[in-house]
Amino acid sequence: MSTNNSMLYGNTPPFLGAINGTTDSYEEADVLIYGVPWEGAVTWGDYTGCELGPKVMRLCSGRYSGYLPELDHLDVFEHLTLADLGDVDVVPADVEETMNRIAAFAKDVWNTKAFPIALGGDHGITYPIVRGLTEAYPDKKIGILHLDTHYDNMPHHEGEKYARSTPFARLYELDGVVNESLIHTGIHGPRNKPATGRYAKEAGAKTVTVNQIREASNLREFAGELYEMASANVDLVYLSICSDVLDVAFNPGGPADVNGLTSYELLTLVYEFASRGLVGMDFVEVYPQQDANDISSHFASTLALYALAGHIKYKE
Repeated sequence: MSTNNSMLYGNTPPFLGAINGTTDSYEEADVLIYGVPWEGAVTWGDYTGCELGPKVMRLCSGRYSGYLPELDHLDVFEHLTLADLGDVDVVPADVEETMNRIAAFAKDVWNTKAFPIALGGDHGITYPIVRGLTEAYPDKKIGILHLDTHYDNMPHHEGEKYARSTPFARLYELDGVVNESLIHTGIHGPRNKPATGRYAKEAGAKTVTVNQIREASNLREFAGELYEMASANVDLVYLSICSDVLDVAFNPGGPADVNGLTSYELLTLVYEFASRGLVGMDFVEVYPQQDANDISSHFASTLALYALAGHIKYKE
C-alpha cells in the first residue's frame, strides 16, 4: 500500500490510503477506486445527499488497515496495490452528459485491466459503468450480480430514464449484457412495485429473494450457486451493491428497509463471489446526511476489503 497521504481534494484522502491517482503514477496498481458523486432524480422524500457518499467513505476509510484476521490473517495490502483516481466530473444540470462522462471514465478504467471499485452516488451510475465495460470489451458477454432490496428496473421515473430506480431497465436493453445471467439478489419488501418483478421476468433476468438467501443451509455454497447463475454463458461477471440490501439496523445511512441482510451475510456473499472471479464492482446509495456516526460509510471500507480478499484468492 502506498504511504502517500496527499489529498485528492480539500480534506479528502484517497480511499484506504491508496496511491493518489490524480497526482501520482498508478500504472502498477492492481485496484483502481473512483467516486461518482452523482444524484439524479430523487424518488422519495428526503432520502437525498448520496452524492456526498464518495467523500465521506474516503474520510472514514482512513481508520482502516488491510488486515483481516478472520480471513486467515490476510493483509490485503501485502498482495494488492490500490490507487484512487478521484471522482468523475459530473454535471448536475445535465443528465445525458453525466451518463456519457461516467461511461467514458469507466471505459478508460476498464482498459487498464485493473480491478475497479466505484463508490456512488445513486444506483443510476451502474448503467453507464457497465456501458463503459461493453465498450471496452465489445466481444465479451457480461453477467451481473445485483445485490439490492429493490429491482431498480422501472422504465422511467416521471419521464427520467436514468433515475436511481431505472438502471436495470437500461441494462436489460444493453448489448453485451446477458439478461438470463443478470441476478437480482436479496430482493424483498413492499417498496418494490408489483410491475417490477414482471419486468425482470419478461426481460429474462432472475430473482433471488432475501428469504432464499437466509434459508439456504450453507451460505457459502449458496453464494457459489448464485455465481454459477450469473456466470452462465458469459465471459465477465460484474457486481453491483446497493447499501439497502442490508437491513436498516446495519445501514443507518440508507433507506429504512427492514428484513434485509446482516453485515456478515453481505460480506460473506461478496467474498465468495469475488473468490470465483469478478471483473469489478460498485457500492451505491449511502446517505451521509442522515447517518450521524457515518456507520454506512465506514462499512464501505470493510466491504471493499472483503471483495479484494476474495479477488486475491481468485488470483492465486
